[in-house]
Amino acid sequence: MIVRKLVLKNFRNYDSLDLKFERGLNFIVGDNAEGKTNIVEAIHFLSLARSFRTSECVELIKERRQFATIEARVEEDTNRKDIVALLTSSSKKIMCNGKPVRKMSELSSLVNVIVFEPKDSLMFNDSPLVRRNFLDINLSKKSRIYLDNLMTFEKLLKERNTILKNENIDTLQLNVVTEQLIAVQEAISKYRQAYVGEINAVLSKIITAIKGENEVAKLEYSPFTKLDDKFLERARALYERNLESDIKHHITQIGVHREDMKMMLNGKDISVYGSQGENRISVIALKLAPYFLIEDQGKRPIVVLDDVMSELDKEHSDRLVKFLEKFEQVFITSTSTKYKNASIYEVKKHIVTRRNA
Repeated sequence: MIVRKLVLKNFRNYDSLDLKFERGLNFIVGDNAEGKTNIVEAIHFLSLARSFRTSECVELIKERRQFATIEARVEEDTNRKDIVALLTSSSKKIMCNGKPVRKMSELSSLVNVIVFEPKDSLMFNDSPLVRRNFLDINLSKKSRIYLDNLMTFEKLLKERNTILKNENIDTLQLNVVTEQLIAVQEAISKYRQAYVGEINAVLSKIITAIKGENEVAKLEYSPFTKLDDKFLERARALYERNLESDIKHHITQIGVHREDMKMMLNGKDISVYGSQGENRISVIALKLAPYFLIEDQGKRPIVVLDDVMSELDKEHSDRLVKFLEKFEQVFITSTSTKYKNASIYEVKKHIVTRRNA
């Protein structure tokens, strides 16, 4: 999967921008605050209908403009998809080949984008929500069943929390919703556990390739209760034991929405023992891992790495770029580049100029 063309209007700091891209490595180069990240942000928006930098659409629209548009031509094998996103301060609409995309969840099958941004280096020192989001986003792209289960869970969780906030709780209703909540969580936890296993099959190889020395990396997923043939029985007991506390706090305190995972590097928890460099390289590898879990080459995602080189030394930067040469299409923002075999786009004073690699 590759982006051949990107056209922006009133997006961030661009009045208008029309770019053509190539397969392989695409470096977007320029000083800070020139608009490099805005370009890759637009590409990523077409994957999830949201930015990786803000949750507010209005922030994506150039000041004193009423709307912004992102247009892209995406190729997947012999298929061509022309995608248009129209953003206003209160809405967003997506079209693919002239037809509206009714559900934003359909977007990831049209445009699949992996993104790494600087704050991701702190993933394993950040809130568990960040790590769950990584699993949920990537699993939802891979499995429609997982996405449906996740949406069902979120609906039931909201319903249960509403019941818990009532002054007079309907015990029968609470029990019914709790049983439904437990049932869907078994499927979610099993999907997460299996996916972590798939990631672990490739993770060490990616880190080793970037670091240039043998490393053993492993994600350890912690389900809220043991995943075996007694899952339902054990989960019911947990919810019953925690019921009084849930009622007191008016919220469901256990479940897949509180699960977590950690990364072990050579047998040590990187959140505790890992250096800043080890954390950065480990998270880069983790973000790249889903690329290799898609067997169909044409469906493999577009990779966006924002400011990835800023805290890597030359040796690791060179190894990372060499590793990325095997990917279908990669976008890297940087303040400078001397790499060969890449397409270079220089951003200066909000103007983007294609340079020879």
